Amino acid sequence: MPLPKGVYRADHVGSFLRPKEVLEARAKVDKKELSLAELRKIEDKHIATVVQRQIENGIASVTDGEFRREFFHLDFLQHLAGVERQGGMSSTNVTTHGMTPPRVVVVGKLGHPKPIQVDDYRFIESQIAAHKGDRTVTAKVCIPSPTMVHFRGGREAIPRDVYPTLEPFFDDVVRVYQEELADLYAAGCRFVQLDDTNLAYLCDAGMREEAAKRHGDDPDKITRQYADLINRAISKRPKDMVIGIHLCRGNFRSQWFAQGGYEPVAEVLFKQLDVDVYFLEYDDARSGDFSPLRHLPENKIVVLGVMSSKKPELDDTEDIVRRLNEAAKYCPRGLDQLCLSHQCGFSSTVEGNDLTEEEQWAKVRLNVEIAKQVWGDDLTV
Repeated sequence: MPLPKGVYRADHVGSFLRPKEVLEARAKVDKKELSLAELRKIEDKHIATVVQRQIENGIASVTDGEFRREFFHLDFLQHLAGVERQGGMSSTNVTTHGMTPPRVVVVGKLGHPKPIQVDDYRFIESQIAAHKGDRTVTAKVCIPSPTMVHFRGGREAIPRDVYPTLEPFFDDVVRVYQEELADLYAAGCRFVQLDDTNLAYLCDAGMREEAAKRHGDDPDKITRQYADLINRAISKRPKDMVIGIHLCRGNFRSQWFAQGGYEPVAEVLFKQLDVDVYFLEYDDARSGDFSPLRHLPENKIVVLGVMSSKKPELDDTEDIVRRLNEAAKYCPRGLDQLCLSHQCGFSSTVEGNDLTEEEQWAKVRLNVEIAKQVWGDDLTV
């Protein structure tokens, strides 16, 4: 069975280390020393380079490196009507390096006044056309999961005078995501990756307890509710639009925030969620064993994140191959249902993980080399 279009044996989650000029320009914007239009020109220059480097280093699922974002989720969500980015979050699990991430707060009826990612997607496509030659390359758009509008703030972040009950709120979340996916499809996009920390956090015993207190619900019920929310949000996508989901356990300056195997969410994740491909973090023991993959249906793919984007050292090739083969024992179709990646991107926030750009690209090249060793030179099948 061929891989879904846009999925490759050597794959990646999406973000790359931000160039110094981009970081400096963003800081100038914050100080009102540079306009957003000037920032975008600088971003364009460096996105053109990162697209070229992905292709040169063997990556065929190409992103803009998330160079236009400060956080993987907020820079998308704050463009929705009725959403504001405010302050930080109070949770011992998500405070590290003295940094408390901002949170999304609902202040009015949710709306989708204009496409959010379409212009960015078109720019990626223009750069792919300039650099791909005769190679098969797909532009991948990464957006936060619909669950990100709700999980961290819960009911208290949604004003009761705007949404007296949560059903209309979730209906509006579904609608704005359907509209964004429709706009992306009309622009030519055929692969969208949803980045979701919340299903991964619901694998962590401590975070499950926090979630129960915050939402007043059993974590298993929340898991099912979120699967339904995502399914509804992607339900109108055309058949040739591939949807992936990345379960992230936290990725700030090489730190992680959640731990625990996938077993608490595995049945819902694999049997009820209507996505085509899963990007799963499996870079160390905190992710548990591979046994939850026994729930994987025969028609779905897992991009196994057994490599690490958090450390500068190269992963051990023999160990990675061994772990791929170990995971394959639990999949109905074995290695045929697996691909290889690092557990997360290299820069989910502007700060980036603790390694250099050259170390980053060396890790990307190793990813491609190992994939070819395991599956052969054609990484599309």
